[in-house]
Amino acid sequence: VKDDRFNDDDNDDDDNNNNTKETKSNKRKRMEQELVNDSDDEINYGIWGPPTEEMKKIQANSLSTLDKVGGVVDSLPEEMRAERAHLVERNRRKGMDVSGPDGMTAGPNANLDRENQNFDKMVERKMAHLLPPRIDGEEAVAIDPTTKLHLPPEEEFNYKGESWIACPTELRSGLDIDDSEVGAGVDHHKCYVPKKCTARFLGHNKGVHRIRLFPRTGHLLLSAGLDGKCKVWSVMTKKVCRTYIGHSAAVRDVQFNNDGTKFLSCSFDRFIRLWDTEKGDVLGTYTNRRVPYVLKFFPKDDNIFVVGCSDNKIVAYDSTSGEVTQEYNHHLAPVNTITFVEDHGMKMITSSDDKKILVWEWDIGVPIKYISDPTMHSIPVVTLHPTGNFFAGQSLDNQIVVYQGKDRFAVQRKKKFSGHLVSGYACDIAFSPDGQFICSGDGNGKLFFWDWRRSKILQKYRAHDKGPTIGSVWHPVLPSTVFTCGWDGVIKMWE
Repeated sequence: VKDDRFNDDDNDDDDNNNNTKETKSNKRKRMEQELVNDSDDEINYGIWGPPTEEMKKIQANSLSTLDKVGGVVDSLPEEMRAERAHLVERNRRKGMDVSGPDGMTAGPNANLDRENQNFDKMVERKMAHLLPPRIDGEEAVAIDPTTKLHLPPEEEFNYKGESWIACPTELRSGLDIDDSEVGAGVDHHKCYVPKKCTARFLGHNKGVHRIRLFPRTGHLLLSAGLDGKCKVWSVMTKKVCRTYIGHSAAVRDVQFNNDGTKFLSCSFDRFIRLWDTEKGDVLGTYTNRRVPYVLKFFPKDDNIFVVGCSDNKIVAYDSTSGEVTQEYNHHLAPVNTITFVEDHGMKMITSSDDKKILVWEWDIGVPIKYISDPTMHSIPVVTLHPTGNFFAGQSLDNQIVVYQGKDRFAVQRKKKFSGHLVSGYACDIAFSPDGQFICSGDGNGKLFFWDWRRSKILQKYRAHDKGPTIGSVWHPVLPSTVFTCGWDGVIKMWE
């Protein structure tokens, strides 16, 4: 009897459970039938779903409050509209885009320029004390270039019909040096340390930041001034030949191409210009809205040059098309130097304010070697030894450090040059053509000469006043001739 009773109870529980399931399913079906299954059904999208097509159409056809009163401009008081019209007219005279739909506001290009300027400020805010300001309304176009030839008409061409940039006879021995072999000029002639200043080149209104000699022969001297001008001087006559005016701010760096017929200049106005040395024409203007710090032509192709910028990148340009062909982006601070080594530039050494030296394969955007250790300081200047086996860097702990120029690029800890004060200044380093001497300026305006083998100071001179001896170059043909420049606006010749 007990078994039958218990079995009856179990059967009743099963019947109740089945009835409950049927009740829940019927309730769900009834709820589904009550809902309208259209595009805004919450079953499909949820309460936070995207707007439906019906809602988009309603919103598109509706008028905003500003539209109902005639737009933004019509809703403003008369005084504000007059002020806006005055500002737009001022921008139009400056050449800015004011092609807005209502004829008063700026067009889409002006908005893009404003966005680019804001982006520049954001990128460069950490080094604002080092870079020139970019204010709203600043014209993002380069100034019109001008040039002036200072030679009399009879000296523009010689009796052979050659241009004024042609090398004079007494310096043509430099053309006999075979550039196809690294270090070929080391045994060309023996060099000596200069003894005194023999000439002064005056013409810049402000300081001179960089000087470069004409490739191989050195008969012309190119100078970059803080007054925004570049000048080419004759080494033999000690006079200026041509002035190139194409920048609205100080010129940071200049560089001749491989044969000297063209040169590049970069400035704090964020523009790079390619000049024709002889005629003074601008062959190209380039910018990526960053401050260019250093320029170098690719040794195997004069149509390609690389620029180290304030946004931590090295950018390669094709001068014919003006397009960026490659970017090298692994530094963590602005790039200061670019040096081509090994097999005429198939490897590239760069240094930066991040206290690193990176070695790159040409046209490959990933470095093949990092040189960094906790004892390193920033190296704002790097110069390759004439043999190509070493390169020297101006370390900001008041010494010149030396690394291998190929293979492992190892630091040469026993070869250091000290005694000068360069902390805070990017003073150029120069080697004598035979590789026996090294010279550098310092922050107090002095000029130092060391013996390369013994690392001993041989001579030092008081070179410049009112600032550092920022630039120095050694003549490639004349045995004991060195040129220096400083922020006092004077270029000096030492022999």
